Amino acid sequence: MAEQEQRGFEDLECYQLALQVLREVYRIVKRLPPEEKYNLADQMRRAAVSVVLNIAEGYGRYHYLDSLRFYYNARGSLNETLSGFVTCGEVGYTPGELPRQRELCYSAMRSLNGYIRYVRKQAQGRQEYGDHVLHEAPPIYVIAPELPEE
Repeated sequence: MAEQEQRGFEDLECYQLALQVLREVYRIVKRLPPEEKYNLADQMRRAAVSVVLNIAEGYGRYHYLDSLRFYYNARGSLNETLSGFVTCGEVGYTPGELPRQRELCYSAMRSLNGYIRYVRKQAQGRQEYGDHVLHEAPPIYVIAPELPEE
């Protein structure tokens, strides 16, 4: 099969928009003051990277409920990224840029939400494994008697 014919997560519109958000984050954090290097800049980079990585990982999962879990994480990270843009605007690092950044994030969010609806409707893996989400048993905590003082 030719490389052009192969389809993967890179072809998803939500992934391509998430990459645009990622590029915008990296453009902005280069301009932040040095005191933000290990704070706001680092947090924004991690959030934006999390969006693209979670979309890719969700795409690689077989059961739709497993995939959705990663897409929901990507959506949360996208909101975190938007909050980083808002923060930059509020403290005066990026005056006048927030409307464009907000629209970019909202476009990525709309696309991701549409893809989530599509995945939920397709329900891949339902026939073989059902609709059950796996849950771990909660941990059991035992309160030990007090140790004698020495």
